[in-house]
Amino acid sequence: MTERRILVTAALPYANGHIHLGHLVEYIQTDIWVRFQKLRGNRCIYICADDTHGTAIMIRARQEGTSEEALIAAMREAHIRDFAGFDIEFDNYGSTHSPENRALCEEFWRAVTAADLVVEKDVEQLYDPVAETFLADRFVKGTCPSCKTPDQYGDHCDKCLSTYSPTDLIDPRSTLSGATPELRSAPHKFIRLEKLHDFLDGWTQSGEHLQPEVANYLKGHFLGTPGDEHNPRKELRDWDVTRPPKYFGFEIPDFPGNYWYVWFDAPIGYIASTRQWCERHGEDFDTWWRSPASEIHHFIGKDITYFHTLFWPGMLKTAGYNLPEKVHIHGFLTVAGEKMSKSKGTFVLASTYSKHLDPAYLRYYYASKLGPRLDDLDLNLEEFVTKVNSDLVGKVVNLASRSAKFLEGQRLAERYPDDGGLFEAGAAAGTRLAELYEACDYNSAMREVMALADRANRYVDEQKPWDLRKDSERRAELIDVCTVTLNLFRQLGVYLAPVLPRLARQTAELLGRPIEHWSDSQRPLLGTSVAKFEHMLTRIDPKQVDAIIEDSKQPETAAPTDATTKASRGDDGPEALAKEPLTAEHCTFDEFVKADMRVARVVEAHNVPEADKLLKLVLSLGGDERRTVFAGIKSVYKPEDLVGRLVVCCANLAPRKMRFGVSEGMVLAAGAGGQDIYLLNPDEGAKPGMRVH
Repeated sequence: MTERRILVTAALPYANGHIHLGHLVEYIQTDIWVRFQKLRGNRCIYICADDTHGTAIMIRARQEGTSEEALIAAMREAHIRDFAGFDIEFDNYGSTHSPENRALCEEFWRAVTAADLVVEKDVEQLYDPVAETFLADRFVKGTCPSCKTPDQYGDHCDKCLSTYSPTDLIDPRSTLSGATPELRSAPHKFIRLEKLHDFLDGWTQSGEHLQPEVANYLKGHFLGTPGDEHNPRKELRDWDVTRPPKYFGFEIPDFPGNYWYVWFDAPIGYIASTRQWCERHGEDFDTWWRSPASEIHHFIGKDITYFHTLFWPGMLKTAGYNLPEKVHIHGFLTVAGEKMSKSKGTFVLASTYSKHLDPAYLRYYYASKLGPRLDDLDLNLEEFVTKVNSDLVGKVVNLASRSAKFLEGQRLAERYPDDGGLFEAGAAAGTRLAELYEACDYNSAMREVMALADRANRYVDEQKPWDLRKDSERRAELIDVCTVTLNLFRQLGVYLAPVLPRLARQTAELLGRPIEHWSDSQRPLLGTSVAKFEHMLTRIDPKQVDAIIEDSKQPETAAPTDATTKASRGDDGPEALAKEPLTAEHCTFDEFVKADMRVARVVEAHNVPEADKLLKLVLSLGGDERRTVFAGIKSVYKPEDLVGRLVVCCANLAPRKMRFGVSEGMVLAAGAGGQDIYLLNPDEGAKPGMRVH
């Protein structure tokens, strides 16, 4: 097999907060894939960096009375420490605030400018004359222009749910300084993505680089189909890539006093971090980013699909760099079916988890849940305890603990005993398991590994080495049984090595031979000395999980400490809120952009006799996609009046099991309830399946 050269990245964590369990889904998923590639003998490097620029960093540094450089340096140390605690092993961990990244930003800027992709437009926005910065909507508060409720944010009212521009607020004020903002206009530079339309259409729809559901999503919502009157070609919007002062970032050489927007310089950070690694190891940089023999693989969350499948490929193409071979996109993390909550203690920092439990447990649990699609991953705490105790302790480690002690200080048999074909069957499974790892289908891989573990444990139960050791005349038989058992254990250790690197190291210490290659699963160990068995993984006590939850509880009004990946800051909207208080009534922009609002047509509507308020609706979201939704609108709407009507549906709401069935979404309405309910009406010309922005 020819060695592959693979460069892998995970999205850059924002330097405005600490790593939490939601972040770890991506970094663990990526680390597993990288470790698998290395185990297969491929040349693979794992590149990452801190994402360090933006208004949020500037504001937080001011609030803490420190410089932006000091703030991001301290957070970088914390991030590296948290990642290392979970055996996430980067080949280089850089920073977007580096000289390498500045130089590359200038190179990319020259390329997009030379390609006539840059255009200048004036943008009107509120400005804080005291803080000397333009204000995103969430940095402005005032009195709602509709219901006159005070202390409302600049984009919507929590009381009457009205949406508006921050310039519509009565008596607006800046949340940064308390000053009355001024309406000012400033020039911004935009990249005209529409000029790359045909290239991006071909790249996203090739079937090679994106998961099918992602390609379909882009086709339907961004690119359209030329000549198709039902899905006409849509123009890609211009992308605002600069920010006026004050802003923490890199100043643009030919646009003095202005800065590249964080989403321009952040992905370039992948390349800058690679350059640092190349310089440290004496590697040729172009071999990794400009050679057709190299593969680039990006791992990201589904909330940053825009940037990695449209903007970033367009920039790479224009600047003459390798395009991604594959963009691997995953879903979000929920805990017990709900978003992480500070008040419930399910918003868990990586450092808090590490104080109470072995990170290997979380690596395995995530692996057992992660598949190749964009499905969200749910951390069910009871299942977490049961799965770890049953699979890792009760099945895998149990093989070593029930056999190694009988051969401590002795050697395995010189000839592999008859095991009824168990080792051979396990070796044959290696091909299928490799395919599953390659496809990021860890869920299926873990099931197949545990099936092998079940067969191995049945062998131990049947052979009963604990009884054999009581009979000195059956000593040779005992050695044979333990040789088989420990080889089956080591075979599982090879297959689990990408997920559980510490267990792989412990297996090497026990049997005196490191696990270095996937092919180690194909040949049994013979004649090697067996060391004293040391505890590898112990059972989880549910009280340990309870302790994590208790340690994580804090009022929801506390300042947010999380730092999601870059896209949670939005494209042209606010970045993170730094330490802006978040009350239970408020939803952050990060959370809001996750909602997938679609136009839907009601194709069926029925009364729910057992419920006073509910109607059962069957919605068409275009094509063959149907959703059943239970809506509390019976007091206002009759079923027969709804059939054929267009509504707005939240299409990615987690299904909710009810007495009457499963509700697979939510139709959007406004009003106080009772007779005061108004379904949202899509504009004329809207079609089922269209995204509502």
